[in-house]
Amino acid sequence: MAGVTSPVRVLIVDDDALVRAGLSMMLDGADGIAVVGEAADGDQAPAAADAHSPDVVLMDLRMPRVDGITATRRLRARPRPPEIIVLTTFDTDENILHALRAGASGFLLKDTPPARIVEAVRQVAAGEPILSPRITRRLMDRVAVQAGAYAQARATLAALSPREHDVVVAIGQGGNNAEIATALHMTLATVKTHVSHILTKLDLDNRTQIALLAHDAGLA
Repeated sequence: MAGVTSPVRVLIVDDDALVRAGLSMMLDGADGIAVVGEAADGDQAPAAADAHSPDVVLMDLRMPRVDGITATRRLRARPRPPEIIVLTTFDTDENILHALRAGASGFLLKDTPPARIVEAVRQVAAGEPILSPRITRRLMDRVAVQAGAYAQARATLAALSPREHDVVVAIGQGGNNAEIATALHMTLATVKTHVSHILTKLDLDNRTQIALLAHDAGLA
């Protein structure tokens, strides 16, 4: 949802009423952000999204009826889906990868400093994925490529032009649009166009999934 103008509309999905209240107070006090709704379980997320049209959803991972990964997948499959940040205390490698592959644009731990959560909401609304630093390190160090994933990822990337392939590599290495433009001697608009074409050609939801594909292909 790059290009969202202020205020960024936020929906909070968490089964803990105290967590919802704390996040709501924190975010509503931030410039350019408005908490437009809350949901107490993942099964309530679609109706809440319909009612409030959020730009960003803060999604808990473990909830009684429908977990955050399933709710994320359902929201991201809808037309004009919101960006989703998983906010949880559970940071296993499996949870991180499942959430990102379901379409989440970010994964933060609940002990993340409030200012960082506020900045993450703004960043994701602008189209830039976000991960806690220690999660990024773990993904780089500990996530094993599943059997066959390397060959499959390489075959998928074969559909891209050489320049689009360069952009995929740069995204996999953690570059934002401005950094990629500088490194590849492109305009910012050209980078954004390439990213849009990559997402369409590869049937992906967001930049995080591009980065995961680059990782599977051994490019990052």
